[in-house]
Amino acid sequence: MAFHHAQHAQILNQSLSELNGDINVSFEFFPPATPEMESLLWSSVQRLAPLAPKFVSVTYGANSGVRDRTHNVIERIQQQTDLVAAPHLTLVDASDEELIALAQQYWQSGIRNIVALRGDLPAGSAKPTRFACDLVKLLRSVADFDISVAAYPEVHPDAANAQADLINLKRKIDAGANSAITQFFFDIESYLRFRDRCVVAGIEAEIIPGILPVTNFNQLKRFAGMTNVAIPAWLHRQFEGLDDDPATRQLVGANVAIDMVKVLAREGVKDFHFYTLNRAELTYAICHTLGVRPQVAAQ
Repeated sequence: MAFHHAQHAQILNQSLSELNGDINVSFEFFPPATPEMESLLWSSVQRLAPLAPKFVSVTYGANSGVRDRTHNVIERIQQQTDLVAAPHLTLVDASDEELIALAQQYWQSGIRNIVALRGDLPAGSAKPTRFACDLVKLLRSVADFDISVAAYPEVHPDAANAQADLINLKRKIDAGANSAITQFFFDIESYLRFRDRCVVAGIEAEIIPGILPVTNFNQLKRFAGMTNVAIPAWLHRQFEGLDDDPATRQLVGANVAIDMVKVLAREGVKDFHFYTLNRAELTYAICHTLGVRPQVAAQ
């Protein structure tokens, strides 16, 4: 058994060594609510920027205060770094006219990438009549954006079933989306099966796995409860007894994510999207394992 495990690890590591830097990464941040969180965000941006991500996205809340913070972060990234900034944009609490005006503003300011989402519905709201595919069509009517949409290997919580969810994803791609970024997951087989089902459904766009490096297991359980993500029993065991041991949690979280990206890279995945939670340490370490190295500017 030990021999087969070592052989498997050797195969995975050999696969990574043969990628020769042929990996694209992107990072998600969220707009800070306090001066301390703002400091953490920008230190993380500076730490990860040398890895030359394909883009960095910034999440977008349903109320105007969070939206303003998103715009401010996007503008600062655009003006003060060489990074490609990709704001999240949602339909919730915004009219088509407002969204068109914002998309025009983004295009005029040099923004070319957008993550297009329906958005979380406020509690007690009516059944939605506008969906992410409508937002994709709207953005396509404004300009030639590079549009990413969301995908759900373990099915969106609001979907009637897996097939209905897949049909909805195809609508978004057919409306003009360039790629899909998955909700985070820990069951690699669920991602691989989902990717195969996308191919069968005629979805040719890249299905980019969303990777969440875990440092706070209790926080993870809350996230998973809201997003229909299964937490395997083995992951519970990995973090058991570590509530008061953040250093060990960090090591365990890094190990889990590194094992995941090794397997995914061997399965042909070349693009990875990291949910950083505005922290750079684990994401940087995982990217290093993938062979992503800091880019040195030419003199």
